[in-house]
Amino acid sequence: VQLVESGGGLVQAGGSLRLSCVVSGSIFSIKTMGWYRQAPGKQRELVASSTGTGGRTNYLDSVKGRFTISRDNAKNTVYLQMNSLKPEDTAVYYCNADLQVTRYPRYFTYWGQGTQVTVSS
Repeated sequence: VQLVESGGGLVQAGGSLRLSCVVSGSIFSIKTMGWYRQAPGKQRELVASSTGTGGRTNYLDSVKGRFTISRDNAKNTVYLQMNSLKPEDTAVYYCNADLQVTRYPRYFTYWGQGTQVTVSS
């Protein structure tokens, strides 16, 4: 099982980026998918998450109204649309998913390799 992220890059303040994360491999179901970020010298923090097929969402306060998480369950993909980016959004962004990988109803957490987002002022 792999989580592969894409879409990071360098953007000016006020710009937009869209991150994508695809889950590949043999899985039975996905419970929660989310995005975390880690800036230099700081702890990793949850940016946004989406739980269940209904897609109940949760956001870090500082990104509410600017970032939108969405899922395409048919493609095992989660997206993070980031608008009105600020220099303080600069970080490595990691995809995270709780996956059922066997027929037993237990979920394990998997991480992507991270993608750099840099916002210049």
